[in-house]
Amino acid sequence: MKSFITLISLFLFIGCGNQSEQTQQQEQEQAVQDTTTYKKVGSIEQMEPELSQLLDIDAQLEVLGEGYEWSEGPVWVEEHQFLLFSDIPNNVIHKWEEGEGVSEYLKPAGYTGEEERGGELGSNGLIIGQDGSLILAQHGDRRIARMDAPLTDPQPNFVTLADSFNNKKLNTPNDLVQHSKGSIYFTDPPYGFEQRGDDPAQELDFQGVYRLTPSGEVELVTDELYRPNGVALSPDEQTLYVGNSGSEEPIWMAFDVAEDGSTSNGRVFLDPKEVVNEPGGPDGMDVDTEGNIYSTGPGGVWVITPEAKVLGIIRTGRATSNCTIGNNGKMLYITADDYLLRLPLK
Repeated sequence: MKSFITLISLFLFIGCGNQSEQTQQQEQEQAVQDTTTYKKVGSIEQMEPELSQLLDIDAQLEVLGEGYEWSEGPVWVEEHQFLLFSDIPNNVIHKWEEGEGVSEYLKPAGYTGEEERGGELGSNGLIIGQDGSLILAQHGDRRIARMDAPLTDPQPNFVTLADSFNNKKLNTPNDLVQHSKGSIYFTDPPYGFEQRGDDPAQELDFQGVYRLTPSGEVELVTDELYRPNGVALSPDEQTLYVGNSGSEEPIWMAFDVAEDGSTSNGRVFLDPKEVVNEPGGPDGMDVDTEGNIYSTGPGGVWVITPEAKVLGIIRTGRATSNCTIGNNGKMLYITADDYLLRLPLK
């Protein structure tokens, strides 16, 4: 009996020792991570008390990277725990990873032609498709394309998913989002053209929002927006949000989405001029699981409820292009001019 008790005690001692070693290792890993200090910028402007339920209103943004010509299109890759984002003028996609920093991921990213040309050539919006592949809105090649390579071994090999409408070449696709049933909604302003809306290469006489169906057909959602830009879907996928940028009519739009993916009832969701009198317009956006919209707009990133109530503005101090939610909902990543930023979420 005494030997049996001794054996149990020894087992418990070894088990506690292993647990203690695991705890020490976790604490050491956390300590290493905590020693990574980032420059802090910006501030939080709270407009409604509910904002404090989503984020720390006293927090500042961390600068994860800087020095880009124009950062855009961030997407969090949950499977591999890294972030991808575009630097459009330099025709490159960068990768950011905790502990590794920023590195070049893919080049060329948006223009694969050999002839030199002006304009914004790179990729813009990025998503991880349902099949786990990288799908890009490519300014330079004027198409929605899929990278024909694993995420962990990127190559500039692309498969065209959409590049025309009614037998006319698309403008310069900008942003995109995918429905769970396969449809991809995307915007097509002229920002990638050398002469923007007056470029002779433009074949369409409007700037559209489109739906790429699972069967590969391109359907028009609307041709009535001056500069359709960022897009996002509500958590129940019954509402499509579209940011209209530019100086003509900077607004957020909303469209009803039917079960088959078709859209209807386009309407103004929010007019930023009714909230603040500042330059700038809506651009890229993301939506959390509760339906709150995080969208770039005048001054930074706006936090908006599904009822179009503005809770506050995350002020970046930079012209702000896009944002995405990552780390299983715990982090907001923001591209703002020459910066890559992040802000913890609750």
